[in-house]
Amino acid sequence: MGLIQSRKTRDHHQDTKTPRKKEQRAFFFLGALGALVVRSFLFLAITALPLSAARPMRVVSQSVGTDELLLALADPGQIAALSHIARDTRFSPVAAEAEAFPAIKDSDAESVLRFRPDLVLAASFTRPETLTLLRRSGVRLVVLDHFESLEDVYTSLGILGRELGQEARAQALISRCRTRVDALAARLKGLRPTRVLSAGSFPFTSGSGTTFQDLCDHAGALNVAAEAGLKGHAPTPTEKLLTWNVEVLVASGEEAGIREHLSGIPHYRALPALKAGHVVVVPGPLMSSLSHHRIDGYETLARALHPERFR
Repeated sequence: MGLIQSRKTRDHHQDTKTPRKKEQRAFFFLGALGALVVRSFLFLAITALPLSAARPMRVVSQSVGTDELLLALADPGQIAALSHIARDTRFSPVAAEAEAFPAIKDSDAESVLRFRPDLVLAASFTRPETLTLLRRSGVRLVVLDHFESLEDVYTSLGILGRELGQEARAQALISRCRTRVDALAARLKGLRPTRVLSAGSFPFTSGSGTTFQDLCDHAGALNVAAEAGLKGHAPTPTEKLLTWNVEVLVASGEEAGIREHLSGIPHYRALPALKAGHVVVVPGPLMSSLSHHRIDGYETLARALHPERFR
């Protein structure tokens, strides 16, 4: 009996120990599996970070305004193509710089997508059908808008800096721009603004809320069209021009022949300012720049209107 009981007791102890060992092995296995899952998750998360935060390396700019911003911020290797007018000196203030890069054939979506972009830059005035096709393509599309003021430009630089992974470069450029603008404001401080009118071949002038108004605000000029209540690009009221007391006409384009050209337009022919030859020509790309290059336009106009402040 004692022997039988001892065997039973031994067998009982063995039976009670065996499940515990199995449970320990199970817990060990599950713990190891859990650790493996966690490590795998962390590995995937860590390796995914560079992919989600990676700088785009095939950026296509669809408009001349985004060309200017892209060339200022991107590494050359990030640029796949610029707009179809990037190299045209009549429209682009960065035409010489743009020569180093390919250009899209036209401004349509097909021309853009041909370069297999991972980021497309466009402006809000891009044709709606083009923007629709680009969105449908699934490519990353950034549409910049609000170009009227220099603060709008700073906003665009900040947006593009983040998109390109060039935030520090964008902030450094904004800082340099602020320094230039502050220096110009100090030079022009205290003077009487010159009364100016935007003049061109078409029967429109620039009122408030335009890049021309921004030009005037920084160059010691008073935009008489805005003073009269015109907003945006509005038809030139021929019968009222003489009452606006225009001192200087500001035109864009080439210097040669501009006065003779304006003399042939009824809107301006009777103005004393034109008869006296008071015409300032600002290069077209600077007059309509949607980027920080408009500061060159500020300085150009300010020097022409107030040469005594630059001696």
